[in-house]
Amino acid sequence: SCPLDASSLAELFAISPVLEASALSFKKFSGYHAVAIVTGGAKGIGYQTVKHLARLGMHVIIAGNNESEGQEAVRKMQEETLTGKVEFLYCDLASMKSIRQFVQQFRAKNCPLHVLVNNAGVMLVPERKTEDGFEEHFGLNYLGHFLLTNLLLDTLKQSGTHSHNARIITVSSATHYVAKLHLNDLQSRCSYSPHGAYAQSKLALVLFTYRLQHLLTANGSHVTANVVDPGVVNTDLYKHVFWVVKVAKWMTAWLFFKAPEEGASTTIYAAVSPEMEGAGGCYLYNEERTKSADVAYDEELQRRLWTESCKMVGISDESRRVP
Repeated sequence: SCPLDASSLAELFAISPVLEASALSFKKFSGYHAVAIVTGGAKGIGYQTVKHLARLGMHVIIAGNNESEGQEAVRKMQEETLTGKVEFLYCDLASMKSIRQFVQQFRAKNCPLHVLVNNAGVMLVPERKTEDGFEEHFGLNYLGHFLLTNLLLDTLKQSGTHSHNARIITVSSATHYVAKLHLNDLQSRCSYSPHGAYAQSKLALVLFTYRLQHLLTANGSHVTANVVDPGVVNTDLYKHVFWVVKVAKWMTAWLFFKAPEEGASTTIYAAVSPEMEGAGGCYLYNEERTKSADVAYDEELQRRLWTESCKMVGISDESRRVP
């Protein structure tokens, strides 16, 4: 079990000395074990997010689809002086069945959940489908996180309080600015482009976050939802790009690309900063609120995508009661 009463949680959020390390500037949690789930937390931005949340005293669960990679990440973090606890639970976001099994395993722990970081993703993969028949970018990057978040919402609502909301942080990308959402062809069946499919999945995540915050506010829930743009980060996401691009990336990485730790800074800021307490429906870049693509603010498009997503993943659309 993971004991954390309301007074302890309040004290945890109240303690916030500034942490200055590796050009990061975010507030520090200390002394108590809040609980966080980070998808794709075994490497890259996710790994750095897990590491820093654990350093701040959190109990962090890595949700990932590679058992050996996940356990190795846990082992490496345990070798460091962490005040929190890190563990790995298997979750394949390309499988609706696996997501449901993960949520069952998590619930069996009788833990609260204060922070959910939807971080995992694939980029520019060849055209292929998930086991449920979804185009992989849309299925894993977007639908997997859509289902996971919805299945964990009750726990998040129970864990948040009036003064200290639970937080949902979803990692998108600047590619959403050039994306188009094809509601009649979300699976990119008509004409597949890895760049178009990836960008569409990242726009869907922004639309989803804004609609989710609207629903949370309408229901009076003590949960906030925000979306993060980590910038251009030097991670394994680029393994599917053309070799010429890989060479160019290798040659310019030191100059133009952020290190994974730098890329994680805005996610960590969204997860723990007192400045973000009670703030939802924000698009964050470099630890600041900024404007997302105009189309992301289209409330009708948000509603239609939400309804279609519920059908795709097989959950009831509770949002129909909310205007």
